[in-house]
Formats: sequence, structure tokens, C-alpha cells
Amino acid sequence: MSEPRLPPEPIPLTLLTGFLGAGKTTLLNRLLRDPALAGSIVLVNEFGEIGLDHLFIEGGDDGLILLASGCLCCTIRDDLIVTLEDLLRRLDNGRIAPFSRLVIETTGLADPAPILNLLINHRYLAMRFRLDGVVTVVDAVNGMATLDAHPEALRQVVAADRIVLGKTDLVDDQAGLAALRRRLSELAPGVALLPPDAPAAALVGAGLYDLAARPEALAGWLAAETVAGHHHDHHHHDHGHSHDHGHHGHDHGNGHDHAHAHHHHDVNRHDAVIRAFVLTADAPVRQATFDLFWTLLRSTHGPKLLRLKGLVAVAEHPDRPLLVHAVQQILHPPLTLERWPDADRRSRLVLIVRDLDEAVVAGLWRAFLGQPGA
Repeated sequence: MSEPRLPPEPIPLTLLTGFLGAGKTTLLNRLLRDPALAGSIVLVNEFGEIGLDHLFIEGGDDGLILLASGCLCCTIRDDLIVTLEDLLRRLDNGRIAPFSRLVIETTGLADPAPILNLLINHRYLAMRFRLDGVVTVVDAVNGMATLDAHPEALRQVVAADRIVLGKTDLVDDQAGLAALRRRLSELAPGVALLPPDAPAAALVGAGLYDLAARPEALAGWLAAETVAGHHHDHHHHDHGHSHDHGHHGHDHGNGHDHAHAHHHHDVNRHDAVIRAFVLTADAPVRQATFDLFWTLLRSTHGPKLLRLKGLVAVAEHPDRPLLVHAVQQILHPPLTLERWPDADRRSRLVLIVRDLDEAVVAGLWRAFLGQPGA
């Protein structure tokens, strides 16, 4: 009797996104020469659009092209699921050699959330691929205007695990570049802003799986102190947009020392406010309580949720915190850590929301913790 076949280890998958003209082609061309990505497969939307012609060695009949770097490249057909299932079938049948990583390059106007949703919630694909992170390329010259004009660009930045700032060498306005950097760090607290020549090794290994293996990196990733401290430094500093958006929620703490909502910082842009804030709880939370809180938050305010990152002290195993991460309404399967990264054993959730008052979310959190009212 033959041994039962174990499912293969999931293949790490990197999503490369960024607005039209941000410099994705330049970055991808450089990454494909990087030895760290040798043996990868790259999915691009259009060969012509991405301009990899000089890297091609041979084209097969099956739409796969071998690149000079040893990567395979193919275009995404009408349906990403079909493309990915086809790749896996070839891999399992021995028609292509095992590959170490999959890189998917999205179109410039794409919101990354539907692809993330597919990779996390499609049962078969979620078993075969392990989402390793979203790399977003931002154009240093036009980035500010793009973020103002296109909600998709904002979503690409908020979803990012790594941000590459392209075309910095073409920027004359250093004050404008500093303002863009500040805005990016507020939209994506704890996310590294990398130069256009960052090596592939700096762009991969950004997912929950890698974070769980490196507890010392968790404080930087969570960036709770950064978010909680921002209200001291940046109060309405943006381009004279000083009109008040819902700041009446500042006094909701009133002596309840078990659950806290630290003051947010606002990134005011015209009529929409993107806020980041931190929720904490001193006492461990039952797993079912956290699950219900997330479910209700998502069903009530779904489109307004941009990101959630957190460490949750679970009552069932308080020494082993839960690592949680959601982009828009898509929650990655939470991971249980073997230990806390430091002496702070409180639950900490960092939320980034759009047009949603912090006091509303904090009130919901307190209600679930059994501390209603302010």
C-alpha cells in the first residue's frame, strides 16, 4: 500500500500593485534579475504593458515564457482562478518544475482586495498558496495627486505590507516628497517605505506566517505606539483642510481603565477622513467574543474598514496571543503565537477606517468586553 500523499507546502505568493506609471515595470524588471527570485513564476496582465521583451528567452505554446533569470512568466487570462488552477495542474503533473514563489502583478487600477479575498477564501487556492504580502509601488512625483484623485490608489497603499517609493530621483520638491512620505506612513503605519533599488529580499517575507516566526518584528508591524502618539504631533496639518470631522468623540474614555481607545490621527482629504486608532483591553478576551466583535464590525461598517492589525490576548490560552490581520473586510486566518513578543500582555488592535467615528468602534469594543457606556 502506498503512503497517502501529503498536501505540498503552500507556495509563497507576493502581490505587486501600484498605480499606472508608478514604476512597477522598472521594479519588476529589476526584481527578475535578482537571485532571490530565481525559480519564481510571474503572472502579468499584459506582456506589452509590462515591457519585459528583452528578458525573454523562449516562448512555449502553452503561454509560459522562460525568462533569462530562470523565472517563468505568463499572462493572466480572463480569470485569475483559471490561470492559477492551470499552473497548479501543470506543477502536479510534472509539466513544469517546482517553483519557489509566485508573483502576481496587478493592473494599475486594481483594488487588491478581491485578489486577497480569492487567495484567502478560495478553499483550494488558499491551501496551495500562502499569501506573503502586498508590495505597492508609489510614484514620488505624482503620488500625492494620484492619492487625492483615485480611491483605488488609496486602497493599494492601505493594503501594502511594503511600499516602494519610485522615481524619487525625479523629484525637485523635497518638501512635497516629505509630505508624501508622511502621508504614506499615516495611511500605512508600521509599513516600510523602501527605495526603488530595494533588493527582492527586502520585499518578500512580509506576511503573517513570517511575522509569527519573528516575534521581535511584531511591535514595528503593529505600530500601536506610533498611531497612539500621532495626535500630539499632527493635528490638522494638511493643506488648510481644517474643517472639523467628527471630533466630538474625544472624551469617551471616562474612567473605564479596562478598555481604551487611544486618540486617532486624521488624514483629512476634502470630504473624506481616514483615521487610524488603537483599541486595547487589559483582560484576556474570549475567542468567540473577538470573532463576534469582528463579525459585527464588518457587517455594520464593512466598506469603511480599510485595515485591522492586532495581537489579541485570548482567555482560552492567555500565554499564546492571536495574531490578527484584515484588509478591508477580509480577515486572514488568525495565527496563534507561541509566546508574547514582549512584556505587554494587553490586546491591541490598530484600525484604519474611512468616514467612521472612532467613538462608534470603541463603544462596540467596550460593549463586547462587557463595559458598556462611557
